[in-house]
Amino acid sequence: MSYRILAVNPGSTSTKIAVYDNDILKMSSSIEYPSEEVDKYKRVFDQFKMRKESVLKALDENNIDVSTINAVVGRGGALPPVKSGAYKVNDEMLDYLENRAILEHASNLGAVIASSIAKPLQIDAFIYDSVAVDEMEDIARVTGIKDVERSSTGHALNTRAMALKYAKDSHKDYKNLNLIVAHVGGGATIYLHKKGKMVDMLSDDEGPFSPQRSGRIPGTKLAKMCFSGEYSQSEILKMIRGKGGIVSHLNTADVRDVEKKIEDGDARAKLIYDAMIYQIAKGIGEMATVVNGYVDAIIITGGIAYSKKFTSELEERVKFLSHVEIMPGENELESLAYGVLRVLRKEESYWEFKETKY
Repeated sequence: MSYRILAVNPGSTSTKIAVYDNDILKMSSSIEYPSEEVDKYKRVFDQFKMRKESVLKALDENNIDVSTINAVVGRGGALPPVKSGAYKVNDEMLDYLENRAILEHASNLGAVIASSIAKPLQIDAFIYDSVAVDEMEDIARVTGIKDVERSSTGHALNTRAMALKYAKDSHKDYKNLNLIVAHVGGGATIYLHKKGKMVDMLSDDEGPFSPQRSGRIPGTKLAKMCFSGEYSQSEILKMIRGKGGIVSHLNTADVRDVEKKIEDGDARAKLIYDAMIYQIAKGIGEMATVVNGYVDAIIITGGIAYSKKFTSELEERVKFLSHVEIMPGENELESLAYGVLRVLRKEESYWEFKETKY
């Protein structure tokens, strides 16, 4: 049976959409919004009508009749900790995202837009592998300060999709594999998939630095900066996410620019670039200890994985641990659509959202 699936992925200044007929891409579009258009809304949720109308307009311009769609899937937002996989959008989820979301984030609109398109068509709306997926084991949550507990927030959607794809392409069962998946884009997160669950991870503020994230930095030095009187809380947070990492050192977040500087003999650029790879390799090694070194494969994904220089140098550092597979790209729309396709084909079940920790 053929299924037509609409995938919706809201970002800070864009909404990316795609339509798949089963696993075949029929159309995709990145709808960009000027920053002044987005900035006029006080809350992310206030952008709902504007973004929904832009999605419907894009579908119409690409000659996609909404009545031919069998299911809609949106990027999962800032929910309480949820399981990996699909959740059917329900009223409790929509109420939570509108009124009690953990943080203001454009992904909170994924479920809302999906539901608003699906309801009149009397079809189901889903989210898949939300940014709030948290399957960490209890031992992984403990820190050296009793009031601070680790949690899982990161690139769950793409990293799990690449783990599933690797298993399928290798003719192996995902639930029998131990996989380390490093997603490196503007931020970097490293997940350990242990027998079908993401049991530990390094988020972008506790692992390696990346083009726009500071990663793990010495706590005492950060504490002194926080109380020095020189910086506001928002400035410190921006240093951690947005103005940290490569952009802090070299005033660019584009790795291609850095690689060009290195080609031109810039020693400082080479040091920072090498240090990023060094830290990502350390993070991968850290995850390997969780399964006593029994790692079936290491997967490198994200936008920077398109760089052969980056992947070859990183592979050289970690290949002693296991086979390294390069799977570049964000792959978010494909991951959303393929996830729901598995649900529609009854290869996978979906969860019902309730506002409690599972």
